[in-house]
Formats: sequence, structure tokens, C-alpha cells
Amino acid sequence: MPTSRDLALLSGRLVLGGYLAAHGAQKLFGSFDGYGLEATSAGFDHLGLKPGGLFARVAGVSELGGGALVALGAGHPLGPVALAGTMAVASSTHLENGPFSAKNGYELPLTNLATALALWAAGPGSISLDGLTGRSLPRSLHRLVVVGAVASSAVSLAMILRARRDTDEEPGSTDQDGEAAGTPTADADSPA
Repeated sequence: MPTSRDLALLSGRLVLGGYLAAHGAQKLFGSFDGYGLEATSAGFDHLGLKPGGLFARVAGVSELGGGALVALGAGHPLGPVALAGTMAVASSTHLENGPFSAKNGYELPLTNLATALALWAAGPGSISLDGLTGRSLPRSLHRLVVVGAVASSAVSLAMILRARRDTDEEPGSTDQDGEAAGTPTADADSPA
């Protein structure tokens, strides 16, 4: 018999997993009024995540695949860890805009990151594919997944910070609003 905890985990998994899977489909295929892979790649290039096409695909697949795994409660902790890594990078791209979404800040990606971490720690619950089949990933694979996600996120964050530093050091490299001259505004979450 499902408990209120299991129902709460199910609802959290469906909301976070469903939205981020759709967000990945926006990046990869232009679904749900998304920008698609070409524009997303250009946005990632602008952020310093080069080659943009590779990073756009990795982010899109992480969101689409990780979101689907979270929603289904399958392959735990692959889904929450993939989403947490992606949202850590997305949060960093919004830092300069402050904490609130109203000013394109990091509120939403940080909330998604916290939710992914909570679902990782709590597990998928009994109303999940893992719970229904009684299967789980071996502990050693859990560690490997976490180490891989941390390493991938760290590389991405370093690239973003390096690109910001290089832009800040170039004389005359920004327009009157502080945006890079002649380049579209982009971040890891929108349009990328």
C-alpha cells in the first residue's frame, strides 16, 4: 500500500522529470516552442561552452533522459544526478542576474537543482519502476555516476567562468548594457 511519502515522491518526480524532459526536447528538437539544436548550440558557444553543439546535445540529452528516468523512477540515481549536474551549470549562467526569475535570475534552475538533490537522497519510492521491479543500481555504479556528473559539471563551470573572465578582460568588448557586442543574449537554460 503506497504511503503519503510515496505519493509525494511520485508527484515530485512527475513534475520535475516531466518539465525537464520537455526542456531537453526543446533544446534537441525545438519541441514545445523550443529553440532547437542550432540556436541552442549558438547560445552555448556564446556562454563559452565550446563546441556549443556538443554541449547543447549533452545538456539536452541529460535533461530529456534524466527527466524521463526521474518521472518513471527508473535507474535511480541516474536521473536525479543528471538533472542536478545540468541545473548546477544552468544556475551559474544566471548568477549575474540575481536570485529571482523576474530578472532572469537563478531561482528556477536552483529550485530544480535542490529538488533533484532531494529526489536523489530520498530515492524513487515504491510507486516507481525501480520500486515495482525491486531493482536498483549497484552501489559502486552510484558512486561512478556521481563522480562523472561532478566532473562534467566542474568542466562546464570552469569553461563558463573562463569565458566570462576573458570577456571582462577584453577592452571595449561590451555594449552599453554590458552584453557582448554583436552577440545574442544566451544562457544555459534559455535559449540553450
